[in-house]
Amino acid sequence: MADREDEGTAPHEEEPPRPPLDEDAAWAALIAGYDDEPDPGTAAAWPEAENVPVQPPDPDPTDPAAVSTAPPPADRTIVIHPVISGPRDFELADDDEDAHFVPPEPPPLPDADATTKFAWIAVLGGPLLLLAFVLLQMELTWWAVTVGVGGFLGGFATLVARMRTGDEDDDDPGRGAVV
Repeated sequence: MADREDEGTAPHEEEPPRPPLDEDAAWAALIAGYDDEPDPGTAAAWPEAENVPVQPPDPDPTDPAAVSTAPPPADRTIVIHPVISGPRDFELADDDEDAHFVPPEPPPLPDADATTKFAWIAVLGGPLLLLAFVLLQMELTWWAVTVGVGGFLGGFATLVARMRTGDEDDDDPGRGAVV
């Protein structure tokens, strides 16, 4: 990288060292001149196209001479497109046959035998028993822990052992082609 900004040009005379910039004074000068207008006749720091035109003050509405009946100057143009029907304007014909869908009644749940019911009670009741002991701040005795954990494990094992294998229903159409 270059150490000098004017590399490739003739060296200049040595400039005297500048005193350090007083940042507080610079900020104070910026704040003091915040609302000042630039001197007339000085060049603008931005292109003329970006200057906002100065709006004349609104005339007094009670003064009849101040109210102008001339239309305002046309600063903008408005293009009015004709109304064209499109895909969003399409409406379906009313059909009473397809007015609404009514789903069929769901099939009833299969009857569960007593073993399955007790297994579900053990799976849900074991952790609920332990949770009740904790929430009521009672001491967890050996029998409460045994019933809670044993009930959960026993009920879960019973439900897994009694799961259907799927081979019992041979006329199931959802299995695909059977050769």
